[in-house]
Amino acid sequence: MKRLDKTTNFGILAGLGALIGGFLWEGGHWEGLFEKTALLIVFGGTFAATAVSYPWSRLKRIPDSIKLVFRPHEEDPHQLIDDIVEFATIARREGVLSLESQASDHTNRFLRDGLQMVVDGTDADLNRQILEVEIDATEQRLEQQASIFDSAGGYAPTMGIIGTVMGLIHVLGNLSDPSTLGPAIAVAFTATLYGVASANVIYLPLASKIRSRCSEQVHVLELMLEGILAIQAGENPVLIRKKLTSFLLLGDSPASSADKKVTLDAQE
Repeated sequence: MKRLDKTTNFGILAGLGALIGGFLWEGGHWEGLFEKTALLIVFGGTFAATAVSYPWSRLKRIPDSIKLVFRPHEEDPHQLIDDIVEFATIARREGVLSLESQASDHTNRFLRDGLQMVVDGTDADLNRQILEVEIDATEQRLEQQASIFDSAGGYAPTMGIIGTVMGLIHVLGNLSDPSTLGPAIAVAFTATLYGVASANVIYLPLASKIRSRCSEQVHVLELMLEGILAIQAGENPVLIRKKLTSFLLLGDSPASSADKKVTLDAQE
């Protein structure tokens, strides 16, 4: 199930609303905020600089990154714990080989693959190593996605300054009519506004949200890792539930509340 992330949408809309509202409150006009030349320089220049900085293999994931921010795939960690405890009960009662049919139907790929390795008799240390490598790969992939927006947030203000300087050069080259200097300079500084505003309201917050998603995913992946290894070790299902429930109490993770869910987009 997917739904829009309310905090992301509210934050961006509130930020843009505050900036535009403040400008209009001071007597500004809508027309003063929209300058096509500044838009082209700032957003076009930012896109070009970011494209130069990263290979296509990373840039093509930008749509997926935006989807992760605005429409994350959600899975209830409490349900995952219930599933793991159920698998542990079956394994203790009927043996780990009996998990093959039940585990193969589970929707979460990480849990499904981990249990399959248990069924196949993979050594516990090797099992942990393989799953930890996958967790690290997920973390690195999402960090790479976040770094793209970090870079865009760094380039945008600079492109805004470049746009302003270019506008001022044009203004200073046409001093024959002093009455036009004020409006022309105002238009020139619109580029700086676009650069700073886009960096601090869009690019950098999106990077932070991707890192937040990453933290949530890693937290739950580690929960499943411990559950898989506990099943392999033949631990008591009651103790497994107690151990895994403690993961929900750590830090400020969204998994710390039964009413909240965490993103597991990487497991689709």
